[in-house]
Amino acid sequence: MLDESLLDSPEGLAAADHRGLLRGAAEAGARVRTAARHAAEAGIHDLKPDGRPRAVLIAGPGAAATQTADLLGTLAGAGSPVTRLAPTGVAPAAGALRWELPGWAGSVDLLLIATPDGTEPGLSLLAEQAYRRGCTVVAVAPAGTPLAESVNGSHGLFVPLATAPYDLEEPLAASAPGVLWALLTPLLALLDRTGLLAAPRDAVDRVADRLDLIAERCGPAIVAYSNPAKTLAAELADALPLVWTEGTSAGPAGRRFASALAELSGVPAVVAELPEALAAHSALLAGPLAASADPGDFFRDRVEEPPALHARVVLLRDRPIGGLTAAPAARDLALSHDTPISELEPEEGGELETLAELIAITDFAAVYLALASRA
Repeated sequence: MLDESLLDSPEGLAAADHRGLLRGAAEAGARVRTAARHAAEAGIHDLKPDGRPRAVLIAGPGAAATQTADLLGTLAGAGSPVTRLAPTGVAPAAGALRWELPGWAGSVDLLLIATPDGTEPGLSLLAEQAYRRGCTVVAVAPAGTPLAESVNGSHGLFVPLATAPYDLEEPLAASAPGVLWALLTPLLALLDRTGLLAAPRDAVDRVADRLDLIAERCGPAIVAYSNPAKTLAAELADALPLVWTEGTSAGPAGRRFASALAELSGVPAVVAELPEALAAHSALLAGPLAASADPGDFFRDRVEEPPALHARVVLLRDRPIGGLTAAPAARDLALSHDTPISELEPEEGGELETLAELIAITDFAAVYLALASRA
């Protein structure tokens, strides 16, 4: 159950935030600036590639690498050569994971390694394998780790992960707000140099500024009724979120939101893109998850019995209202089944800025839901 009174208590939220999640969300803009500086100091902006790589392979553990690959592939557009290398192993522990290059990988391909850890022996072995194959290797990881030594020893390019002092206190959650930006920002600069996507320095600066603005709007001192992240967290209490996305950039933002809800809040969510979501989730809305599916719920003992789980649609859009859109049909479908709907649409801006806004608000919402939830 959600303790809604905690949402409007900055002191209570701070006391409950043992993992520094709110601080990480608030400092996302600063993390982007630090990561951009690390990329520049590593020499990324001075690179003069011979041409676009045939394939961009991304390796790393867990949600952080998955989301980084998802975002880079989306930003690279149709025909993107970005592919994530999924690990194998008997456990998600650093020592148990292994990665393998495809048999065709060679000198015209680029290997990106993204990890908030850097102690994974499998990633060090992958960097050495790529060096023997002639692949160019670029890694973003904490400085002073075995991976950093391996990449430098294999004549690859190493970029230190943008960290904060409190990151060292305990292992970072893969979906923690600061981790994604620390990994993604240097790789945006790199792929901008290769011509695979457009992420010039001024665009990255605007991303950091947009993240700062969202931190002001969604911070713990802002009351729930004027705080979109707190409002969304309260709306998702005791709900199964059906995250529907519309627009190219909203897709990875929705998938990240579902991952953050699961990892940080323990809340399951399902994700689909419009208009296909209307067919994919229509049976969910017509079944026992619909708000109207349990008319006897009115007589439930609200002290002893937990509330029934009902669906709530969360519509994330990265395009302005109007034009060709499935949003009206989505609203009609949800409301026809008495299913409430929450909507988020960013302010105008470039693709990177609007994507950053969607990610930032939903990151804050996942954190508030995690902090204010009580068993």
